[in-house]
Amino acid sequence: MVGHQPPPIFRRGPAPLVRLFLLVCICLGMLVADLQFRYLEVVRKTVSVVLYPLEIAAAAPVEFLSNASRYFATLVEVQGENRQLRRKALADADRLLRQTELERENARLRALLTMSERVGVESVAADVLYEARDAFTRKVILDRGAQHDVGAGQAVVDELGMVGQVTRVYPIQSEVTLVTDKGQAVPVRVERTGQRGVVYGAGDGRLELRYLLANADVAPGDLLVTSGLDDVYLSGIPVAKVVTVDRTRQAFALITCEPIARVGQTSQVLILARAVPLAPQEASADSAPEDAAAGKAVPAKE
Repeated sequence: MVGHQPPPIFRRGPAPLVRLFLLVCICLGMLVADLQFRYLEVVRKTVSVVLYPLEIAAAAPVEFLSNASRYFATLVEVQGENRQLRRKALADADRLLRQTELERENARLRALLTMSERVGVESVAADVLYEARDAFTRKVILDRGAQHDVGAGQAVVDELGMVGQVTRVYPIQSEVTLVTDKGQAVPVRVERTGQRGVVYGAGDGRLELRYLLANADVAPGDLLVTSGLDDVYLSGIPVAKVVTVDRTRQAFALITCEPIARVGQTSQVLILARAVPLAPQEASADSAPEDAAAGKAVPAKE
C-alpha cells in the first residue's frame, strides 16, 4: 500500500558498515584522549581491583591441579629416595657391624697369639662351632680333631685363661668340657700365697675351691692359677678369681670363684700341648754329667 510504514519492530537502523565506522571512530577518539589526558587510569585501576578476586577464583583450579601434580610427583620421588636411603643405611650398618666384629676377632686373635707365646708350648688355634646339645653338661665342639694332632686331655685356653679340657676327639672335630662343668676339676694354687687345691665346676657358670681348711689363707680377689702337679695342665695358667669365702663351716671353707676366661662365650681358643714330664732315665742321664763335674760319684750301670 502506498505510503504505508512498516511496524516499528521491522524498522531498520543505520547500515552495519556505518555503525562499524562510528564505533571505530569512537574507539580511536577514546584512545587518543586517554593517551593525552589519562582519564581512564582511575577506571582501569578500579576495574582491576574489582576483578582481582575473580581472577584468583578463575586461576584457582589450574593452580590446584598444578600443585597437586607437583605434590604427588615430589611425594613419589621422596618415597623412592627414602627407600634407597634405608637400603643404604642397612648396608652401611651391616658393613659397620662386620667391621666391628672383625676388629674384635683380630683383637682376640692377637691376644691368643700373645697367650701362645706366653705359655711357650705348641698350640693349635681352633674355632668354637657350637655348644653340645646336652642340658646337663657344659661342653663345646671345636673345628680341630685328630687330623690336627689334637688329643684327649689337652688344655683349652683363650686370651684370658683356662676354658676347659679336650675330653673326646673325632677325626676333624673335638669335644671340650668347660671348667664350669660339674664333672670337671682343675688342680690350682693361690697365686698370692701358693696354697694348693682343686677347683671344681659348679654347673651354673661358677667354680668352687673345695676341701680347704677353714683357716686357709684365701681371700676374695685372689687369683687361682694351674699348679701343674697333674702333668696335664701347664703351670701358671689363670683359672679363676675368688669371689666369696665362707668360713662358718666346721672343717672346710666354702669358697666360690668365677672363671677368668670367657667360658661359653669365646669363639676362638687355643688347644695347648700336654706338659710332658721328663722320664726318670732321661733325668738321671742328664744329671750324671753335672754330678761328675761336681766331683760326685756316678753309679755304674748294670
